[in-house]
Amino acid sequence: MLEALFPIVYMVSFAVIAGGAFALMTQNLRSASTTPAKRPSHPEAPAPGEQVLYVDLSRERLEQLYEQAS
Repeated sequence: MLEALFPIVYMVSFAVIAGGAFALMTQNLRSASTTPAKRPSHPEAPAPGEQVLYVDLSRERLEQLYEQAS
């Protein structure tokens, strides 16, 4: 009884895994062929060409600040 059941379970499992792999491959190919929708930019994001203020925390700059404070 068990000898006859094993090939059936094996073939069903194989068919499920193969079908899932084929479905995943098909969806990946389908999504790669479409162009993604443009995401809206963050409201606080700088506009192109706009200057951004930033803090330089490199080691050399921090050492200079430490020496100036002493």
